[in-house]
Amino acid sequence: MPRPVPKPVRKTRPQTGPKTGPKRRARPGRYLHGYTAGEEDRLRRQAAFLADAVHDRLPFRRCRALLEVGCGVGAQTEILLRHFPLLHVTGVDRDVHNLGRARVHLQGCAFAKGRFTLQQAPAETLPFPVDAFDGAFLCWILEHVDDPARTLAEVRRVLRAGAPVVVNEVMNATFFLDPYSPHTLRYWRAFNDTQLEMGGDPFVGAKLGNLLLGLGFTDIHTEVKTFHLDNRSPGERTEFLEYWSELLLSGAPALAKAGKVPADVVDGMQQELQRVARDPDAVFWYSFVQARARVP
Repeated sequence: MPRPVPKPVRKTRPQTGPKTGPKRRARPGRYLHGYTAGEEDRLRRQAAFLADAVHDRLPFRRCRALLEVGCGVGAQTEILLRHFPLLHVTGVDRDVHNLGRARVHLQGCAFAKGRFTLQQAPAETLPFPVDAFDGAFLCWILEHVDDPARTLAEVRRVLRAGAPVVVNEVMNATFFLDPYSPHTLRYWRAFNDTQLEMGGDPFVGAKLGNLLLGLGFTDIHTEVKTFHLDNRSPGERTEFLEYWSELLLSGAPALAKAGKVPADVVDGMQQELQRVARDPDAVFWYSFVQARARVP
């Protein structure tokens, strides 16, 4: 029998650790990649492509009621439900369209039947009581929220004592590509600057240890997971360059519309990415951070 779903009743517990920082101004359309059907497909391919790195030995074997903050189209939810057959996942996202697509997709997965609940809510104000869940999973969400510290404080509030939390986040300053690709780097700078202007943080992965420690989490461990791809793994390098090119170009329409990058930079980036893909000595490097902690 599936576990009963926590009712959306908000209660508070005494705050632990420093207060969250000043809230940045929220702006509409802060997700640069957009909400198209193509983006939904890209997110599912991305989740599958990165699954080995993101989902390796997650500490949820004994969990039964997991909270996923920023579940999006349910791409990570599907993997969690597949890996942990006794788990019920409650996914939260602020976007109604994302939740609708997640619901349709998960309803088509036989193994997910009766094992998920989806609810619209901002990450900074979760509509659940204290001690509602025995684990939490966050993936590529803190980079998009106005206040990562408040989001993690809310996660702690709704978790039971001893509950594990896993947070995966970007660290976009680590991107390196050889041969040197000036249009791609200019585009990448514009991408990150625009995300910062929107109230996000493309470098939040490096800050996870401080954030979790300041909020009173314990057993905090951070791991830098790096994709360093060169001639030692040419097949994987080719696959990752295809994935990365798709990720970069998914933000191009929004950046161009906002006047952040001219068309010649986007065209130049595409040419550079194609050149790198053909280069027998190409090098790709990118790192993200996975943090694991527990509620005391």
